Amino acid sequence: MDILLQVWGGLFYLINKIFFSLSEAKIDNKKNQFQLFAWLAYIIGVPAWIVLLIGQNNWIAVSVEAGGIPAMLLGLYKVLNKKKIHTKIEKYVKYITSIAIVFGISLSFQYHGGITSLSQILEIGVTIGFLIGTYLMTQNNHNGYIFFMLMNLSMASLMLLQDKHILAIQQIVSLLFVIYGYIKSKANKTGLL
Repeated sequence: MDILLQVWGGLFYLINKIFFSLSEAKIDNKKNQFQLFAWLAYIIGVPAWIVLLIGQNNWIAVSVEAGGIPAMLLGLYKVLNKKKIHTKIEKYVKYITSIAIVFGISLSFQYHGGITSLSQILEIGVTIGFLIGTYLMTQNNHNGYIFFMLMNLSMASLMLLQDKHILAIQQIVSLLFVIYGYIKSKANKTGLL
């Protein structure tokens, strides 16, 4: 079951990064299509990651994944609906995610007796990278890729530490697509490409 969950979660997260990075080379409707597939792939992969992370008592990372679902849905909604999103909705998304993170950190502190392990530090790196990166991506800000780099490196290290080799490799491959997406989006903003 562990291998199946790693393949499921890893595959859909990799697809997410591929579509996001490739969307940077597209224009308007094609870009929206690629972003739509990216958000959908991420949402499909979430359950597998949550199960795997719970199995390792990675409570901070679990809270990031579960708490990030509203942000993923917001990104999906923005791609599907071109109307301006009411700021209250974005505030609710931030609020829900923040509550999930506080809950996860509290649970981790209680379970581990504070920050006592390298895995918790890596989970904090995942959290910072995911939250800021996802928020910036929902705002079409290319700097979100920088935080995704932190997230991928932290998660790859965590997965190696916990003998989840399939997911560690997936995170490294995802990192390459994140770097490509960042370079492409930055070039698009500055008009170099």
